[in-house]
Amino acid sequence: MEKQDLSHYPALNVLIIDDHTLVHSTIKRTLFDLGITNTFCASNAFYALRLCEEYKFHIVICSFNVNSDKDGFHLLEELKFKGYVSKRTVLIFLSADTEEALVNSVAELQPDDFWAKPLNHHQIETRLAYTLDIKKTLYNVYQAVDDKEYSKVVYFVERHLLNNKLKKYFPHLLRMKGEALLALREFEDAEAFYRELLETNKQSWVHLGFVRALIKQDKIEEIEDLLLTLQERIDTRFATYDLLAQYHIEHQAYEQAYDEIKKASALSPRNIERHKKLWDLARLTQDFEGQFVATRNMAKYAKNSIHESPEMYLHVIRSGIDFASTLSDGQSTKVIQQVEKSITDLEKSGFELKSIKEQMQVIQARLHNVKEQRRLAERLVDTHVSLQVNPSLEDNLDKVKVFHELGRREEAMILLDAVQNQVTSDCLTGQVVSKYVEHEVEQRGEVHFTAKQLNNMAFQFFQRNRFDSALKSLSQALQITPKSARVMLSMLKVLVAINRQEGLDVEQKQLAEELVEILSQAELNEKQQQSYQALADELVVKLGVKA
Repeated sequence: MEKQDLSHYPALNVLIIDDHTLVHSTIKRTLFDLGITNTFCASNAFYALRLCEEYKFHIVICSFNVNSDKDGFHLLEELKFKGYVSKRTVLIFLSADTEEALVNSVAELQPDDFWAKPLNHHQIETRLAYTLDIKKTLYNVYQAVDDKEYSKVVYFVERHLLNNKLKKYFPHLLRMKGEALLALREFEDAEAFYRELLETNKQSWVHLGFVRALIKQDKIEEIEDLLLTLQERIDTRFATYDLLAQYHIEHQAYEQAYDEIKKASALSPRNIERHKKLWDLARLTQDFEGQFVATRNMAKYAKNSIHESPEMYLHVIRSGIDFASTLSDGQSTKVIQQVEKSITDLEKSGFELKSIKEQMQVIQARLHNVKEQRRLAERLVDTHVSLQVNPSLEDNLDKVKVFHELGRREEAMILLDAVQNQVTSDCLTGQVVSKYVEHEVEQRGEVHFTAKQLNNMAFQFFQRNRFDSALKSLSQALQITPKSARVMLSMLKVLVAINRQEGLDVEQKQLAEELVEILSQAELNEKQQQSYQALADELVVKLGVKA
């Protein structure tokens, strides 16, 4: 796109994407009055993409509601990914819905304007003319942003700021300068820039830029009060949660990062990369239910987008099996049913599945095992699963799990060694996955059964009054599922039984106190709460354990 195109309205190509022909007519009529005649309309994403392959558009006006295939968010994401839309393109988003999650999702794609329906002639005319004027006047800045030449961005902005005739564009220029300084990692300069700007400008982007600059310099203590305020503001809380999550990841405070990114994902649910990060953190913090929820959200929001792939389905299926293997039989059955539905969805998805034949065999073997159909699982593994390392780290991890679950420790450890060599730590996500794999290596070397198997073993030991063995099995189960209230309650029950029989030793009493303390703050269902109260009350009375 050339600068002169933006000055000559008859030369502009406009794409309108909306599933209502009335919207097409309203916008086309207004554009015609402005002298813009090359207008193309699409009612669905498929046709919009075809038009973008044939024509270069200067203006793209896209509705969230796009018929039958992709929603507007996914379509704009794809248009950006394929290079059909750049910072020099006028990008406008339309929606009758202004709820927070949608607005946050759209804001991440950085459109030039957001038009709320219903539209009127005057609104379209004045706002489009203003946006085109900005693009034309600040063209060299936008071109430098497209080229990722951020030093040029700063240079051009500073020159424009010397021209008082451009005063009405100063807010746009200042915002782009701040973003360029952050992109250049000039965090001290960015801090000084935003600090000065805050004296006269209290807009959300100024506060967020200032916070980002200080966080990157480890000056979070200086802005603790500001962070609390920004988390309460509707226009800043989403971005603040995201910044805090990133900060905690960089400082390996993964539990805190996990808490923050859950909040950010809830407020902007269509961002797949954030859900992937949420999934990684759920794995690292051993939240099996959280892993299942994160992968299901990934698959849900990837539907009909550039992100949709067989791997998205595999993530859901595998995390579901992981989750099911930590639950009691009744709860496990419900999750297994959801997993089996995901397998059916994958088979009906239209993707070519020949290339993931072994992966599906591993999944079926793991499913048989979690259903306690061990012989069927072993037969599948013996016949269809090799020790050959796959290019995919996730495929290899799943092989490790099936070998481990079948008690084939040697094969599991051979593959885990290979997995360790596949992990790259050159990015934050890589560092998180690296930590997760390290934990897997350590845990699978020490614990030779699944959490479900260990719980079943503990039950059998308890029935035979072998309380020490039951406690050992449950302690290993807790290593795998450290947040499981069910396992902790079972341990407390065993400790009460030991105390009734022979009394607790010093270590056991300390363990009882720790469990009582953790469970007193845990979210328990009604049945668990009753069980906890009865066990804790007995320990308090007989041992003086602090409840």
